[in-house]
Formats: sequence, structure tokens, C-alpha cells
Amino acid sequence: MNYSDVLAQARTCSGPYCKACPVCNGKACGSTMPGPGAKGTGRVAIANYEAWQSIYLNMDTICENKPVDTSFTFAGRTYAIPVFAGPVGAVNLHYGDKYNDLEYNNILVPACEKAGIAAFTGDGANPQVFLSAAKAIGNAGGVGIPTVKPWDQDTIFEKLDAAKASGAEVFAMDIDAAGLPFLKGLIPPAGSKTVAELREVIEYAKIPFIIKGVMTVTGAKKALDAGAAGIVVSNHGGRVQDGVLPTALVLSKIAKAVKGQMTIFVDGGLRNGVDVCKALALGADAVLMARPYVTALYGGGEEGVHLLTEKVKGELEDTMGMCGVHSLSEINESLIASF
Repeated sequence: MNYSDVLAQARTCSGPYCKACPVCNGKACGSTMPGPGAKGTGRVAIANYEAWQSIYLNMDTICENKPVDTSFTFAGRTYAIPVFAGPVGAVNLHYGDKYNDLEYNNILVPACEKAGIAAFTGDGANPQVFLSAAKAIGNAGGVGIPTVKPWDQDTIFEKLDAAKASGAEVFAMDIDAAGLPFLKGLIPPAGSKTVAELREVIEYAKIPFIIKGVMTVTGAKKALDAGAAGIVVSNHGGRVQDGVLPTALVLSKIAKAVKGQMTIFVDGGLRNGVDVCKALALGADAVLMARPYVTALYGGGEEGVHLLTEKVKGELEDTMGMCGVHSLSEINESLIASF
């Protein structure tokens, strides 16, 4: 099996909404929700992808010819590449009923660990989704990051206790999920959090905590004030608010404000190793890819996850070598072409 085979197989089982397109650019799914589309006009997911394509790199091969090192270290663990599978929920609703969330995470988490990366796992109204994912992370030696929704504090504490007991070593919260309709009608209410509330959660967790869904310098500084070890620059793939900027266009400002004080992740429309290099050059430390890993898993299970990871790794190695850099620490804004 190669990656083209994975895509072909995914098209047989990831419907009716996701088409497992040759390029996952948001155009075929548009505003389709349920499905992998974006909210409202569907333009934000498309804009995420197109923003990365509008950025160009400076090529330079007048340099030493030596191997490229793509390894990335975070929270005491070293990964093969600075790429993580992003958290996805309700896969059977959005991507097809071949898998439910529990089955999906039970394949994704160990497959990512074997491929040399890690998965952020999702959460949902069914408590077993988060708990099962945390258990899978524990079984993978703690490699993985359970991502909790912004529930009320007591629910969050209960979920974090269970995840830590399962062996999780890092937590995340997708604070931007406050825009998801199924969170809004709950009692106690779920939704946005103050800095004080986030600080309470992070202090309770007592392990590195990542806030996902930051799109401004102000938001990044708030996350830092709350004690977050990292942020994910993310607009939730366009799924929580229409009319917002692509992540590629806000990343550099955010990175300049908090670089070195916390780890900076970014997601939204990144599809290959070239995109990863661009993101690192703009100040990210690592990236998340969500939709591509869903397609890879639906189309090839564990092997699909491995093939996608190796594909992205090879693309990143080639790009770094052709731009004259041989380690992640050498990548900086000088790689971005200005014209």
C-alpha cells in the first residue's frame, strides 16, 4: 500500500460528506456540517489552506551537504517530526460510520506512537470518548495528549483525574470549542473560560497543559498568564466561527510575542512537509494535522497513519535540505520569501 492507495480506500468508506480529496483544501466539503466542512460560508477552512499556499520559501543549496535532523522534543519526549495528529470528535457522524470515536482513538494513538509522533485526542458529550482515549494513551506509554472540552470546572477536574490515572503526561483544552452548538445548552454551562478559571484548571492538572484555539497576541498572553505550557494557534478548522483570519496570517505576530516562553503549535490547513517548514519559519515549534490523519486512518488504519507520517517527514527533510537548514533550530523567518 502507498499513500495513493490510502486515499482511494478512504473514498470507499469516509462518506457521505468527506470525499477524501487528493488535496484536502476545504472546497469540496465547503460548509457541510455534519461533515468535515466549516461553519457558515465554509470559507475559513479554504482560507486556512490557501494562506499556507500563498507563502513562499527561499531555496539555498550552497551549504554543507549533510543529513537533516527533524526530531522535536516537547515535555521530555522526543518525536520524529514536529507534527501531531489533531483532535477529532464524532468521527462516525462527520466522516462515516466505519469507526466510532473509541475505535478511532484506539487505532490512532498507538499508530502515532509507532510512527514516532503523538496524537491529540478528542472529547465529546459521551464521557467514554475522553476516558477511552486517555486509556489508549496510557497503553501507549503516555504518548498522546488528551484534549478536554471547556466544560464546567467540576467536569473538567473529574476528566483530568481519570486521564492522569490512565497515564497521560500532558493535557490540552480546545477552548475554541466554546463555539460548538452541543456545548452551549448544557447544565452546568460549558463555554469560554476566564484567565482565573484556566489557571485553576492548570494548577489542578499539575502537568504541562496546552490551550488550543488562540488566534491573537492578547489571547496568547492570557494563556501564558494562566500558566499554559503551550498554545495551539487554531480557529478549529473554521468549524466554530465564520469570518476569522487563517492561522498562517496570525502565527508570526503571536510567535514574536510569546516565543521562548511557551511552546507554540499551529493547525488549520497544513497538509504536507513544505507547509510544516513554512509554519516553523513563521515561529511555530510544531504543527497539528487533523483532517489528513482521519483520511489516513479511514483509508489504511495503522498503516495509513504510518504512510502519512513518513510522507510528511520526507517532504520536510527535502524542504529543509533545499533551503540550506539541517535542524529545526536553524529554521527561522529568513526562510520566508518576501517580494
